[in-house]
Amino acid sequence: MTCYCGSSKSYKACCQVYHLNGGKTETAQQLMRSRYSAFVLANGNYLMQTHHVSTRPTSEKKAIVAWAKSVKWLKLEILNTTDGLKTDAHGSVTFNAYFYEKGAVEVIHEKSAFIKENNTWYYLGYAKN
Repeated sequence: MTCYCGSSKSYKACCQVYHLNGGKTETAQQLMRSRYSAFVLANGNYLMQTHHVSTRPTSEKKAIVAWAKSVKWLKLEILNTTDGLKTDAHGSVTFNAYFYEKGAVEVIHEKSAFIKENNTWYYLGYAKN
């Protein structure tokens, strides 16, 4: 089975590595992909752990997990990545995440901002254009 994030690798060789190592990715896009897979798996602990402490919605964790379980995740489509490489301190990833909910296909379109602190990437939230 290929990884939920849409890479050609298996989940075990792709996002599971990051889910098990606490989100130690080399790039912002890898973190974005692993967070999408965490939504597919309703892995709230990983979503909170990889969300920057300054914007982390800890009080919403139960609701996020419940919602992630209530929809059928279809696919992740990466549209653009700006910076966010191994040597960068910040980056953004624009994506579409498709899911099926209440009889209809829906899409989350977002430009996400990421920051690297202490050699670890974190999701900040929506990026300002």
